[in-house]
Amino acid sequence: MAAPGSVQKGDEEWRAVLSPEQFRILRQKGTEYPGTGEYVDFNKEGIYGCVGCKTPLYKSTTKFNAGCGWPAFFDGIPGAITRTMDPDGTRTEINCAACGGHLGHVFKGEGFDTPTDERHCVNSVSLKFTPAKPPSL
Repeated sequence: MAAPGSVQKGDEEWRAVLSPEQFRILRQKGTEYPGTGEYVDFNKEGIYGCVGCKTPLYKSTTKFNAGCGWPAFFDGIPGAITRTMDPDGTRTEINCAACGGHLGHVFKGEGFDTPTDERHCVNSVSLKFTPAKPPSL
C-alpha cells in the first residue's frame, strides 16, 4: 500500500515528465558531476522541493556551504526524506519519501558546525527551488 501523498509512476511516465538527466539521477540513482549543479552556490530564501513530484524537501535555512561540489543541507523537512543503506554498507542513500526519487547521500560526523552534524549531499538536478513569498505590505 502506498504512503499518503505518495507518487507512483512507471518508467515511461517518469520519462515523460523528467529530462534525461533528471531521469538518470532520480530514477536510476545517478550522480551529477561536482560543481556543475544549479544550486551549489545558490543562496536564496525559500524551499527546495523534489523536481519529480514537487514535495518540499529542504528549507533554505538548513543549506550550508560544505565545499563538496553539491548542495549541502544539515536537515530535511520532517517526513520528506527516507534513508537507506547502500548495498555495500558504506553510505546512506537519501530519497524523496513521496516518489522515491534519488536525491544523494547523507554523511554524519564530519565535524561541520551544524545542529545535526549531518551533511545531506544532494544532486541539484533532483531539486526545484521555490522562492519565499515576500512579506505583504
